[in-house]
Amino acid sequence: MPKIFEYFGFIFYFYSNEHEPIHVQHGGKESIFELIMMDGKLTEVRIREKHGIVPLSNKEEQTASEFIEKYDKNIIDKWVKFFVMKKAVRSTNITKKI
Repeated sequence: MPKIFEYFGFIFYFYSNEHEPIHVQHGGKESIFELIMMDGKLTEVRIREKHGIVPLSNKEEQTASEFIEKYDKNIIDKWVKFFVMKKAVRSTNITKKI
């Protein structure tokens, strides 16, 4: 379960046994964010709940979505490195508000 980003209490990570794009935790809650790409550009972020886990609030989902929209290329690069190239990825701590 590689953690890829930390952002003001939000933890962004992949599950190593599934290819879901990105899971986001904050304050004991968690939601799954699916990145929809077309021609190499992010066109949509779909959010869904993780079964049996309290989902992020609407405000938390908005913050996570804004982060994902800003760092989408970085997220995809880390996804490819981990799942396709089978290499370790480093977590990045983002300390500037978006």
